[in-house]
Amino acid sequence: MNRTVDVLVVGAGPAGLAAAARLAAAGAGHVEVLEREPEAGGVPRHCARPGFGADARGRPLDGPGYARRAVRETLRAGAVVRTGVSATGWSGPLALDVTSPAGLERIEARAVLLATGARERPRSARLIPGTRPAGVLTTGELQRTVALFGPRREHVGRRAVVVGGEPVARGAVRTLRSAGVEVAAVVTGLPFVPAGFGAVPVLAGTVVTELLGRGRPTGVAVRGRDGRASVLRCDTVVLTGDWIPDHELARARGLPLAPGTRGPVTDGAFRTPAPGVFAAGDLLHGGEPAPVAAAEGRAAADAVLDHLGGLPQTVGTVPVTAAGPLRWVTPGLLGPEAAPLLVRPDRRLVRPVLTVAQDGVRLRSERLRGTLVPWRSVRLGPGWTRGADPAGGPVTVRAEEGSAEA
Repeated sequence: MNRTVDVLVVGAGPAGLAAAARLAAAGAGHVEVLEREPEAGGVPRHCARPGFGADARGRPLDGPGYARRAVRETLRAGAVVRTGVSATGWSGPLALDVTSPAGLERIEARAVLLATGARERPRSARLIPGTRPAGVLTTGELQRTVALFGPRREHVGRRAVVVGGEPVARGAVRTLRSAGVEVAAVVTGLPFVPAGFGAVPVLAGTVVTELLGRGRPTGVAVRGRDGRASVLRCDTVVLTGDWIPDHELARARGLPLAPGTRGPVTDGAFRTPAPGVFAAGDLLHGGEPAPVAAAEGRAAADAVLDHLGGLPQTVGTVPVTAAGPLRWVTPGLLGPEAAPLLVRPDRRLVRPVLTVAQDGVRLRSERLRGTLVPWRSVRLGPGWTRGADPAGGPVTVRAEEGSAEA
């Protein structure tokens, strides 16, 4: 079956839903959202904790409440949200092949917005040796398991080791403890001890070298910063963080990927080099909070509206790169207009000096007052790229340490 829509949004997480709601409310025509999961809402659906803003009465929202509100607002705006539907490939510049319980179909659109999000790297992608026992999960898998089956020992075990030090690791610890699972330790390669784990032991500067056991884990072998090896006994291992974008559709379309994030390269208006194809949210940079992804979705919707309205679209061509102790920067392209930048360090930096330069000419340099950490990005306003030459060479964002904490 072949169909035509005005805007096709792939992914019903915070970015995709926010974009669809704005597009439908602005009269973009038939706006359709595809979600491969059985429910819309994205990762927040499994985050049963506060920290997702407040409802109309000022009461704090947890993740599921935030997701339900986003879905309601999208539907009220007039967008169509389809769940259990997977986009499997491209059949044209703006046409996608789709699989659903109803069968195969081909959907052509005037604009496509990719908002497929990101996932945590599984054991195989982290190259951790060992067998493949049950009970080795990512945070997302853990939360879905508890939501589906409850705290059943055959699924979540009795004693767990959590690997990673990003905020999502705290979410894994909360989920495990709420399910009655003892958390033996949090193991992180970070050289410092992250806060927020309470009485749970945190082994900083420590890496997992092997998973032990068959059928179900019996423990993990670890190596500390001093080189000493030891074994932590457990029957569950939760691998957290280390995000990788769900970029399969972007790669199939031939979109270039950013070296730091492995998400598709976009300019400041979330346009990709493929005309009519846009991308936003954690697909561009995994691990950002839901409000950040939603804000990007709304900004991408504005660019889609310009495209639908026939306004001239000049995709940026000036590459933006990160240097020094910075892991990545987005957007990866700059056009004639100044655009904000999102940067993230690869280690903890205290009061660093950030510099944006092009062709050896400094556009702006400033010492930040706070501390940058590897799990949180910092936003640099449009003023940082003002004055960049759209016909010039790459723009480089560099960090120089004022001081660093080990």
